[in-house]
Amino acid sequence: RGTYVVLRELHRCEPEPAVLAACERVIQVLIDNEPGPGMENLLQVTVPEELQRQLRRLDGHDEDEDEEEEEDEEDEEEEEDEEEEE
Repeated sequence: RGTYVVLRELHRCEPEPAVLAACERVIQVLIDNEPGPGMENLLQVTVPEELQRQLRRLDGHDEDEDEEEEEDEEDEEEEEDEEEEE
């Protein structure tokens, strides 16, 4: 309850494209009120192998981007620390 409102506000102010995409995916799940036949319990839904590969590829891509961004931020922090020490 209230999840959509929180995600909507996060989506409104979030600058990171990866986070925006994740918010949009969750919002789409929340908007879909009526599950189709056999979709009542998403933990028991059979996901086609091709779709699983696509999802793994997308997740891996997002993780790679996140790791690169974290490394860039760490490098910037180290440079700032070095400048402060001088």
